[in-house]
Amino acid sequence: MTAPEIDTVRVTVDGVGVRVRVRGPVTAPPLLLLHGIGRSLEDWQAAQDLLADRFHVIAMDLPGFGFTEPLPTRPDLRSFARAAYDVLDALGEPRPVTVLGNSLGGAVAMTMATTTPSRVAGLVLVCSAGFGREQRVDLRPTALAAFVTLPVLGPRFRRWARAATETANRRIFADPNLMTEQMLAHSSKVAARPGYRRHFLATGRSIALPVLGFHPRWRRRLLDAVRAAETPVFVVWGLRDRILPAKQYWNALRLLPNARGHLFPESGHMPQLEQPGPFTDTVRDFLDRVGATAASRRSS
Repeated sequence: MTAPEIDTVRVTVDGVGVRVRVRGPVTAPPLLLLHGIGRSLEDWQAAQDLLADRFHVIAMDLPGFGFTEPLPTRPDLRSFARAAYDVLDALGEPRPVTVLGNSLGGAVAMTMATTTPSRVAGLVLVCSAGFGREQRVDLRPTALAAFVTLPVLGPRFRRWARAATETANRRIFADPNLMTEQMLAHSSKVAARPGYRRHFLATGRSIALPVLGFHPRWRRRLLDAVRAAETPVFVVWGLRDRILPAKQYWNALRLLPNARGHLFPESGHMPQLEQPGPFTDTVRDFLDRVGATAASRRSS
């Protein structure tokens, strides 16, 4: 199954073609955009286009999601972080990047900053995993997908899976009507890819348990390492987030006391998709500060 055409390219990582979309002047400060579990780089498309006037902006489908095949390694935060660095290397981008990560992508971004801190100039954590136990990811579409191919009963499960997918996608937004038919069709294509369900569940098990939520051990270790790395951090959240409740925004500012933050009152789990203009305006101020800090370090 091919990906929708939005001017994407593929770079090879460990023999796997990773789907990438690059925008903006190659000489401009680099940004890397990472999506959440089960999602794709389309979640960043509007914000990427807005940021491309002043930044070299790279968005990627994480291995096993979007239209990128899984890597041979077990999916976890470290394997995703390694893949992101491999993509930067394949694109010939050696400079420190500011990484913008949404949901799972935020935890991957923090992992990048702690495994090779010299390559990360800053972090923009958008409704990011890692700041609380609670998560409300709807697993019904993934569970029902296993029965869609059954003889006789398959069509019935297909209808149920389609309805569950629509409900789960609409929960992403504060205003469910923002979820368009085109977005739903894209999400269905992504979820229908071979191996998607297995990879989704394996990724989920690496960071969370049913009912119990996110594992506290990796969260503690990761946040301790982020504090030690002293990477500039900007935390962004939607007050009406139904996936990772907004109380985790306040946890983030408490756990990362040097971080800056911004809360969007009328956004849900993806403010970069719901309010791309206000989102990018807010993020630009932080990016300018990161650039000024980097310039000061180079001159000293």
